[in-house]
Amino acid sequence: MELFKYMEMYDYEQTVVCQDKESGLKAIIAIHDTTLGPALGGTRMWTYNSEAEAFEDALRLAKGMTYKNAAAGLNLGGGKTVIIGDPQKDKNEAMFRAFGRFIQGLNGRYITAEDVGITVGDMDLVYSETDYVTGISQAFGSSGDPSPVTAYGVYVGMKAAAKEAFGDDSLEGKTVAVQGVGNVSFKLCRHLHEEGAKLIVTDIHKEAVNRAVEAFGAKAIDIEDIYEADADIYSPCALGATINDETIPKLKAKVIAGAANNQLKESRHGHMLEEYGLVYAPDYVINSGGVINVSDELLGYNRDRALKKVETIYDNISKIFEIAKRDQIPSFQAADRMAEERIETMRKSRRQFLGNGMNILSRGR
Repeated sequence: MELFKYMEMYDYEQTVVCQDKESGLKAIIAIHDTTLGPALGGTRMWTYNSEAEAFEDALRLAKGMTYKNAAAGLNLGGGKTVIIGDPQKDKNEAMFRAFGRFIQGLNGRYITAEDVGITVGDMDLVYSETDYVTGISQAFGSSGDPSPVTAYGVYVGMKAAAKEAFGDDSLEGKTVAVQGVGNVSFKLCRHLHEEGAKLIVTDIHKEAVNRAVEAFGAKAIDIEDIYEADADIYSPCALGATINDETIPKLKAKVIAGAANNQLKESRHGHMLEEYGLVYAPDYVINSGGVINVSDELLGYNRDRALKKVETIYDNISKIFEIAKRDQIPSFQAADRMAEERIETMRKSRRQFLGNGMNILSRGR
């Protein structure tokens, strides 16, 4: 790939290629934008088909983190790391300690955490070489398992979407069709159940479905039937791209609000949702509770403070709907615009500050 051309097109700041022969480390750190603060984004380990594919993934994910962090109201930019290798057999202590030294060399411009293929134990090894890492063991002051906080963020974001669709944010009596009942969504179901919502659930793992049925009185449904379920809210919490040409016409729900990443198969499906009159809570905003939570570790983790910040997801989702109406665009585009406006406001403020500083210096001469 033409790396500089790609970086210039999407205004990336920096890429760092890291290699350590002894440990087998081959890593790419991508820093997209640090206007709002140092770049925060996880590390994933994957068996890429080519180095070009790894570069593209790192760059794409880093840009996504810029938007996610900006939309969440964090004073953080976006970055990401990919390590080329099989997470099942290529890991070793020396690899992650070498990686930690590379991060330390960036002197705080990039802060990492775990992502696909990476464990808390791996991050603990990184932490032995650098302070610029989150999501480590609780013994070192970490926030621990992020799933409860992510679930809480999805819950409050769903309430904001419900208010947009139904005029009231109460979920009591509403039927929510939850696709996938993993760690995050099971905890989401608990919040919904406690408020008095009715649950319809599906999952490829029968035991996960049975657990939700027993705990919350949920109604089990076949995987392919979830889209046509008689529900008020469809909550995608498993794989991405479930909102597509085939599923949108089937949806009976008025609201789409869930924890899954990359819910729209293509951007045009966001326009389709608008045409069908469906209220969509953009995925990277509603599921930002996890990154909000780990970002609090940078201040010395305080769970109450982190949860208060996560509650602002309600306001962020509401603001997205306001922007969508103001600019007459779908909500997925409004989310991007909200993030971009925040970044541009900071850029203008910095330019003005620097300009004033230069004027003061010139007068001093």
